[in-house]
Amino acid sequence: MQDVQGLFDDREIALDRVGVAGLSHPIVVLDRATEKQRTIGTFTMSVSLPREQKGTHMSRFVEVLNEHHGEVTMRTVPAILRDLRDRLDAASARIEVEFPYFLERAAPVSGAKALMDYACAFIGEVSDAPTPNDFVLRVRVPVTSLCPCSKAISERGAHNQRGYITISVRTDHDDDGAPQLVWIEELIDVAERSASAPVYPLLKRPDEAYVTVQAYDNPVFVEDMVRNVARVLQDDRRIRWFRVHAENHESIHNHAAFAQVTWSRPA
Repeated sequence: MQDVQGLFDDREIALDRVGVAGLSHPIVVLDRATEKQRTIGTFTMSVSLPREQKGTHMSRFVEVLNEHHGEVTMRTVPAILRDLRDRLDAASARIEVEFPYFLERAAPVSGAKALMDYACAFIGEVSDAPTPNDFVLRVRVPVTSLCPCSKAISERGAHNQRGYITISVRTDHDDDGAPQLVWIEELIDVAERSASAPVYPLLKRPDEAYVTVQAYDNPVFVEDMVRNVARVLQDDRRIRWFRVHAENHESIHNHAAFAQVTWSRPA
């Protein structure tokens, strides 16, 4: 049969990225407590397209993913990307996979347990650039924040809100060229300790009282949360780049408040 995608294109416009998006596939990721966790990934997979080629072969994206049996970690993503680039004869390849990650969380007083989900992502790229391999881990953590200004000017109480701290990190590479391991659980812990209080999946009344007081005793602005996270990540020698974004869904305003910082370790 005729290979239409492989035909010559005379418009001479190279494309940065072409591929598939919204592809759902079962995956296995690393879990610090149980070694591996099964979840569902939503994939965006792409390659660069040279100016003389009409199109790429979309089916090969799914073929490559299936051949790796759905195991997607910072250790395996570079191999998947290299296979994509080689199979599609491209100068660069990129993968972004978003997935829910589940942890069993215990309430602070009653110890009641339930599963909590966190929105995570792996973003990887290989190319012919001077730095050929790139991998980013992203974790979005729900938190509670209590407004320091509200506490300072109010006779009774202070307003608080649900916030989200999103942490994206790049790490240095091991001797074998793989990114150094940073656990998802580690970034969740850093985010929760940087806020007024964690968010829990299940709370009894004694737990609600505990979390309410905990938040009141630890008021923070979005600026504080971002700086708190940044200070911890700067001290982690595994991490060479990060971006921290905090956003509060304000309880007394019709808008959200946010803060963000991006940092790279000096060479």
